[in-house]
Amino acid sequence: MADALSVPQPNTAPLSEVQRVVDTFTAPSKTFTDILRSSAFLGPLVIMILVSVSFAFAVQQKVGWQKVYENILHQTPATEEKFAQMKPEQAENTKAVAAKVTGVTTYAYTVVVLIFTAINGLLVWVTANFIFGGKATFGQIFAVNLYASLVMNIKYLLAIVSLFAGLAPDSFLLQNPVGTNIGFYLSQDAPKALTALCMHLDLFEIWSLVLASIGVAIVAKISTAKAATAVVGWWAIFVLIGVASAALSS
Repeated sequence: MADALSVPQPNTAPLSEVQRVVDTFTAPSKTFTDILRSSAFLGPLVIMILVSVSFAFAVQQKVGWQKVYENILHQTPATEEKFAQMKPEQAENTKAVAAKVTGVTTYAYTVVVLIFTAINGLLVWVTANFIFGGKATFGQIFAVNLYASLVMNIKYLLAIVSLFAGLAPDSFLLQNPVGTNIGFYLSQDAPKALTALCMHLDLFEIWSLVLASIGVAIVAKISTAKAATAVVGWWAIFVLIGVASAALSS
């Protein structure tokens, strides 16, 4: 990781949104330095909306929400057991409602991401500023996180390609749609907690963490090591919560 002190100074020419997006992939320090000038995030927001809606449409067309929910259900034996204890008509009606909710939630994925980004951004902002002596505003940290998450769109574009290329509906998992992480390749018999952990050992998720650490270091004016501690530390806590939840539901 580049150290925050080695990045371009904020007196360079302002970047357009297109330049910010491109530089996130090619010269991230330029994008994050420009956030010191403006914490706008229109570029990543528009891209996120377009990609998430396209992904939801691809899932609906090639898999179907009923099948998506059935695949999710197979991953949670405890919930599947509850359905087995219901009357057939009640189970089918409940599954139909859950499938519709899954579809709506997938189409509204951008809203979910923005809420999570705000919560995570607040925690990183508090850690960077009040523990490590940083100078960032919440808006700057929020913008950094959104630009850092741009790389995650590549993952969902790959998922769209795989769906239209003929991915078998039975093997599709909404929470892990493409093989960019270790968890994707584990057997279905593997412990759910292990799968939940390995899902986060993901090429694009790690790339996003690296970018966020660089960005927080720049906007908070702290060392990259301190920024990485804040970013990766909270990421690890959320991952452990997910792993514990998977263990309890198995």
